[in-house]
Amino acid sequence: MAKLWQTASTKLHPLAEKYTVGNDYELDNRLLPYDIEASKAHAEALVKLKILTKTEKEKLVAGLNEILKLHEEGKFVITQADEDCHTAIENYLVQKLGQLGKKIHTCRSRNDQVLVATRLYTRKKLKQISEELIKLEKIFLKTAKKYEFLPLPGYTHTRRAMPSSIGHWSAAYLEEMINDHMLLETAYKLNDQNPMGAAAGFGINMPLDRHLTTKLMKFKRLQINSLYCVNSRGSTESFILSVCTKIMMTLGRLANELIWFTTPEFNFFDLPLEFTTGSSIMPQKRNPDVFEIVRSNVNVIVALQTQVKDISKNLISGYNRDTQLTKEPLIKGLGITRRSLEIMGVVMTKIKPKKEVLMKSLTPELFAVHEANRLVKNGMPFRDAYQYIKENLDKLKVSDPVKAIKEVTSLGGPGNLGLEYYKIDKPLK
Repeated sequence: MAKLWQTASTKLHPLAEKYTVGNDYELDNRLLPYDIEASKAHAEALVKLKILTKTEKEKLVAGLNEILKLHEEGKFVITQADEDCHTAIENYLVQKLGQLGKKIHTCRSRNDQVLVATRLYTRKKLKQISEELIKLEKIFLKTAKKYEFLPLPGYTHTRRAMPSSIGHWSAAYLEEMINDHMLLETAYKLNDQNPMGAAAGFGINMPLDRHLTTKLMKFKRLQINSLYCVNSRGSTESFILSVCTKIMMTLGRLANELIWFTTPEFNFFDLPLEFTTGSSIMPQKRNPDVFEIVRSNVNVIVALQTQVKDISKNLISGYNRDTQLTKEPLIKGLGITRRSLEIMGVVMTKIKPKKEVLMKSLTPELFAVHEANRLVKNGMPFRDAYQYIKENLDKLKVSDPVKAIKEVTSLGGPGNLGLEYYKIDKPLK
């Protein structure tokens, strides 16, 4: 198959072809539907330029639809010789439509083709991440309400510290996820810009209607400067992966806590067996592998973000082949983030706090600050109250820990979760 840049006098060494193409042609199977969407919009712009007639456009669109159908059936193959989906699509159109197929690349470069296909793909994936994140927000809001005053020890320095509650713990994750969604909205906005028409980065000498293609592909805005369109590749992906990193950090802490809280030593939550795996040697073992993989995937996402940053930094303006290597970490990162949210959402609907264990978990020493403040209310300076309680810890008794938790009324504390202030996010559009 012919490469878009190849002439009769040029032939790439097989090793050079294998090395430079890498696995890009395989990754482009994911981008192909979005390149077809962009090609349809571009064909409309070419009609407006009078480069295509309406009849020619209809033939090209029919050909593009055929490719999409073959792709959905697993019958459209992108080969290493094609290099990418853009070449494979054009070669198919040329084979089917002859000279007309060659017109589709007018006013385009593979530089802006891959940019726009990646933006369309990423837009869909960010919407999916948004949906899964909102599902988790709803789960934690429901949990916070249901177990508002069910005791849970609070820890500092991994040591038992002060009384908390399942509601307090759940609302903390709820608020963190709401903040994560704010970052996701920013990433979505940054991505939701149309770079089509930038060509190789220096524009084209034809009045291509970029506003038309922006409207047809439902981008929120047009990315104006053609050189910056090309320069933004890598930096946009890097920011998106930084948001994925933040979301995964939230999930990683949650997974790590649940690993500990579901151990026999803590026994705060019941983890259904369907989310555990067995041991090949120890018949009694059930392992929290789901949580361990989520926890580990935090590190994978951090590595992917670093990979994109390092590839993209210090490049000169204009297209550099280096940025081809940002495609795989972006695709991987978006996929890992969505799947991690999905599995944690399923697990959190099944995991149950153990009320009896938790009621017994708030031992008297956890209320040391609580009791010191009682003395303060009666006029004793806090430092004296602190010292008194410290010297009499063995005498502390709390007859009703739930009532004591309810007395912690500072906004957002165990006894006043501020749940009425939380607004569940709306899906990205």
